[in-house]
Amino acid sequence: MDRYTEQRVVDGLVRAATAIVLAVLALVVGVTLVRGGSALLANPGIVVTPPGSTYMLDGTGGFLHAILGSVLIVGPATVISTVLAISTAIYLQSDYSSERFAEYANLFLNVLWGTPPIVYGVFVLTIMIAAGTRASLLAGILSITIFQYPIITRYTDEALRSVSTELKETTYGLGATRFETVRVAIRAAFPGVVAGVIMGFARGIGDAATVLFTAGGSTSMPGGLLEPATTLPILIFQQATSFNAEVRSHAYAASFVLIVTVLALIGMSKLLAGRFARYTPGGQSE
Repeated sequence: MDRYTEQRVVDGLVRAATAIVLAVLALVVGVTLVRGGSALLANPGIVVTPPGSTYMLDGTGGFLHAILGSVLIVGPATVISTVLAISTAIYLQSDYSSERFAEYANLFLNVLWGTPPIVYGVFVLTIMIAAGTRASLLAGILSITIFQYPIITRYTDEALRSVSTELKETTYGLGATRFETVRVAIRAAFPGVVAGVIMGFARGIGDAATVLFTAGGSTSMPGGLLEPATTLPILIFQQATSFNAEVRSHAYAASFVLIVTVLALIGMSKLLAGRFARYTPGGQSE
């Protein structure tokens, strides 16, 4: 087999693999959207209705508690992890730390990124047992914060490293301090930072293993930071294993809400990053 034939074979295999992956993805998303959309059309009120006392048995009520639980857990966690991640990414730049330290730190962050989410949940659960506390909204926020931290940090670090050296040297040449230079660099790297934050939020709102042991699986509305709560992924798992067909249909409806939310966030991040890129070096001007 000559090299041109090998190239054609490899190209064909790559395209076939890509087509299979896209077909499976389209099938999963399509089935979820169709069945979830049908369930929502049949009973649109379940999105804004609190669960009934026998919700997991007969589907009485809705899953507003899971939507609020997801927002109240992932929202604060994203804010906290973003602040920590941006601070860490700034420190890992050559202006503040050595190249060797940054290399080891990034290796550690990559390991954390690849760690299974359930490990974070077990880690926080260990802390909860030692402190003598039960599953709560606060514990869920803590576990998601730890889970999101390496993701947002790596995105932000790569975005800051992509900023041209000439831009930094120009700001220093104008007499700017390190802090002022970092502000300019963050502005230039903003699209990458936004992508990292959105990715962290999407991973957090779609994860069940991290909060399974820490937030609990409450079937009531969130009552406070120290009270148990649930999220959409946990609720979907509970609903999908129910013997009641009505409850299982709610699982598709909740999956529909989750997928649409994640897709909307990704689209919004692309839009915001694109608009802001006009005002960054190399971007288009209005």
